[in-house]
This record gives sequence, structure tokens and C-alpha cells, in this order.
Amino acid sequence: MRIIAGEKRGHGIQAPKGETTRPTSDRVREAAFNLIGPVDGAKTLDLFAGSGAMGLEALSRGAASCVFVENDRGACRTIDANLEKLKLRGRLVPHDAIRFLGAESGTYDLILCDPPYDYAAVDRLAAHFARVLAPDGLLVYESQASFEPEFPNLNLRTSRRYGSARLTLWER
Repeated sequence: MRIIAGEKRGHGIQAPKGETTRPTSDRVREAAFNLIGPVDGAKTLDLFAGSGAMGLEALSRGAASCVFVENDRGACRTIDANLEKLKLRGRLVPHDAIRFLGAESGTYDLILCDPPYDYAAVDRLAAHFARVLAPDGLLVYESQASFEPEFPNLNLRTSRRYGSARLTLWER
């Protein structure tokens, strides 16, 4: 895996060992950021961060900050290692995504959410998105290609399939 564009373009990044984390492929990350557009100065949240690839990509492309939320210890070590290697500044929160969102009082310009494809609590996540997404913010939700999430308090921008993955973008 590597950073696709921006200040750290071409730099390799690590993925957590084992089979519990499914890193977003370079191809899907590139497609996501083509759909997102410029992220200069964005306050970013990477939920279910895994390797941190999506948030690292945002930081490389000029995002002002990124909070990485991940509850797997091995994945947290990988995110720390990637941040250190790339010399990027981000804040790692080793916590469950729903608990983090429930306690969060701030808003984010860009939310990157890539839960496990079999994640059963999508509706519990959805309850928080409209509150933590900034007024002109964008939510990028990665899911299995056959799953089309519905977030009633947000406006659908687009939904696209990339092999076995689907990227769905929502606005407030």
C-alpha cells in the first residue's frame, strides 16, 4: 500500500497483520479522493481507521487534521507507525466508533467511515453522523458493493461500485 497523492505521494504504508482488518485498496482510495475533491484545511475523522490509509491520504493531500478512531490494538500500533514514518500529525483514539461518536462534541468537514463489511450497527452510527458532520461537510462510507447504506438525515451525493467495494458520499 502507498499514499496516492499529495505531499507524501508514493510513500509506502503498513497494514495491520492478520485478517481482521481489510485496508482500502489504492484503487478505491484514489477513486474516493477523486469524488471528494480538494481537502485543503479539512478537519477529518477516520472511523474504523484500520491502517489509517484513508486519513493518511487526507493529511497528505492537505487536510488540517485527522482523528483516527480504531479499537484494535494491532491496528492502533500500525497507525502510530505510519504517522511516525510519514511524519504526519494526527490524533489516534483507541476507542469504539459508536462510543466515540456518542461523546464527540465537535464537527468534522470530512468523515471517512470504513466499518467491517458485516458490521451490524450501521443504524447506530447513522444516528450520530448528522450531528458530527459540519454544515458543508462530506461523509464517505465504504461498504460491500451489494450494500447501499441509508442515512435519512443526510443528502446522498453519489454511490459508486469499485469491484467488491462501494463508496457512498453523503452531505449534510
